[in-house]
Amino acid sequence: MQPIRLISFGYLHLPTGPDGSPIPPAADRIEDVRDRLRDPAAARDTLDLDGLNRRVQDVVLNTPGARDLLANLADYATLPAGPRRIAIGCAGGKHRASSLTELLARELRVRGRDVVVDHLHVHLPRVIKTTGTAARA
Repeated sequence: MQPIRLISFGYLHLPTGPDGSPIPPAADRIEDVRDRLRDPAAARDTLDLDGLNRRVQDVVLNTPGARDLLANLADYATLPAGPRRIAIGCAGGKHRASSLTELLARELRVRGRDVVVDHLHVHLPRVIKTTGTAARA
């Protein structure tokens, strides 16, 4: 069985198409968590951390609905004719998307799947949204 590739990304770092909308990475399923999960960057003790850190992952996992979303993604990924690529995006790719991607990778490995993880934007500076713009911190 081929490994499943999990990709985390930030919508604010993506190239845009002719209509100005971001072009997400190619995947069988793209999960946008910007409005679904609490942003851990809002908490001072996790502000400078990223989604590879367990504290950030705990904040994300304890967001209402996160465990259901994680279970849904894991079930989808383990279907007999399941996906080869799942991409998970948040605003900057530093907290929510990378956390959920790490949590999903851990769950899939427990279920016996071979997983490859790509974090496209976790290493970039945190994006601070201001009215109508985004700045890098």
